Amino acid sequence: MKREDQFIPHLIVSDGMAALRFYREVFGAEEGHNMMAPDGQRLMHGELFLDGHKFFVSDEFTAEEGGNCKTPQTLGGTCVRITLQTDDADGVVERAVARGAKVLMPLQDMFWGARYGQILDPFGHNWGINQQLKEQTEEETNKAAADFFAKR
Repeated sequence: MKREDQFIPHLIVSDGMAALRFYREVFGAEEGHNMMAPDGQRLMHGELFLDGHKFFVSDEFTAEEGGNCKTPQTLGGTCVRITLQTDDADGVVERAVARGAKVLMPLQDMFWGARYGQILDPFGHNWGINQQLKEQTEEETNKAAADFFAKR
């Protein structure tokens, strides 16, 4: 029996339909089942698949409407970073910036053998963009990390 994802991130955003479009265009996510709120204006449940893994997106709802999660804008920031493993970090960041994301950390070759950077999407969510360039042993990574931090 094939198991479904047991860990499904659910992103709360200020414009659910725009967020679905952003994640499709930038990350290449495929859209699944969507359901609008009774007002017909807000996304109650949006489903996306990225490399076979599911994540949900919805607009923020008040406590009176049954909502208890807030957007990063309402909270004044986010305490979560989601890391996307990709084969084209530069392309992902270029598409994200062209569609309104901000670069928090420019892409660079990192000590763990990856090209890595961070963006803030237009909905306030922090994404690490990681492209593994080479596999390293733990010893190689530890030495590269020591060299990296010694230069700081």
